[in-house]
Amino acid sequence: MTDLTAAVIHGIRLGGLSPVESIVARSGMGRTDVDGVLVTIGDSGWATLRSGRMPGWMLTKEGRLEGERLLAEELDATGRRQELVVAYDEFLPHNREFLALCTDWQLCDVDGAAVVNDHEDAEHDRRVISRLELLHAQLSELLDRMASVLPRLSAYAPRFSEALQHVHHGELEWFTKPIINSYHTVWFELHEDLLATLGIERSSEVAR
Repeated sequence: MTDLTAAVIHGIRLGGLSPVESIVARSGMGRTDVDGVLVTIGDSGWATLRSGRMPGWMLTKEGRLEGERLLAEELDATGRRQELVVAYDEFLPHNREFLALCTDWQLCDVDGAAVVNDHEDAEHDRRVISRLELLHAQLSELLDRMASVLPRLSAYAPRFSEALQHVHHGELEWFTKPIINSYHTVWFELHEDLLATLGIERSSEVAR
């Protein structure tokens, strides 16, 4: 995103509670530029800095609305909003499948009861990873179409591939672990990105 304010607001939105380092990484801007924009949006009442054990920036309600307004301007300038709406609708079944995958990764069946997966059952994990690989392949084509509308969305494909590669190497935390760029973390950010860009409330997805 070329607009500095939009990039920083969006970086905070995707991270929720976001330390400056995360905002810098998501925005693709330098630390000095990010610090300057944070001062501006803080003074504007669009974001607040939380201190304590887990410090970071959070958007206010006004900041979320301003971010969505800027994202809408960016999308409408392409003249291809409907294409992204169609892609988003195609994403939703994949999202439901991914949520089911995460459940099956975290739980497994033992004598008819769901128990926490200790990852001792290698066959169970292989089956879930195989399903993730299939979903990854299906998502790739959809991501390409999204990125053709908004080039900034092209950043997600390599992040998904990196997370999957870690899982293939036996680093199982790269499936669902928060904080790191696990497959789940990247998926959540993509989902939030689409919601913010299209101005959709997450709660309204139930009806779609």
